Amino acid sequence: MKKKLWLILPAIIFFLLFVAFTFIVKKDLLNNFDFDTTVKLQNHIPIKYDSLLSFFSLIGSFEILAGLLFFIILFRRKLVSFLIFIPLVGAHLVEIIGKSLMTHPGPPFLFFRYNINFLFPTSYIQPGSSYPSGHSLRVIFVSIIISYIISKMKIKNFAKFISIFLLVIINVVMLISRVSLGEHWTTDVIGGILLGLSSGIFSLIFL
Repeated sequence: MKKKLWLILPAIIFFLLFVAFTFIVKKDLLNNFDFDTTVKLQNHIPIKYDSLLSFFSLIGSFEILAGLLFFIILFRRKLVSFLIFIPLVGAHLVEIIGKSLMTHPGPPFLFFRYNINFLFPTSYIQPGSSYPSGHSLRVIFVSIIISYIISKMKIKNFAKFISIFLLVIINVVMLISRVSLGEHWTTDVIGGILLGLSSGIFSLIFL
């Protein structure tokens, strides 16, 4: 664990970037960017793909990714690995506080295109604003952990590359779905990514 303490530095850097970006969002400097990005994405992504994107959006729910993390920890067979939930919980506390204090409402209902008639219980929790995106936070957090585990596996480098490449593709689709389905603004997703990078990198100390 001591050999990984250097990871605290990039974790802090990404958190500071998150704080700085949060101030920019709070000043409403990117409202036009948010609106334009949502309109362009929805214009270029046909409605026929909404079901697939809604499925990817559902995968990013807390219940699914928290369960996945739990099984990953069991696979690692290291008791200390359970400590990865500390930065995850900490990041979610920051998310909840941010959503409670920020005046940053999500996209209006006319943009909403999520079309699966199912939601997990945590999806009904609405602290206030939509910034930052909890889905984006969790997706990045879990992906960092999975990427790290893949990099340490005793398999060929090509297999590692393909696995991580596919993971990146899944990430891109899931993050885009948050905007294209009208569930979040682009700035919400960016904020979630920065928070996920910070907490995810910090969690590697315990793996």
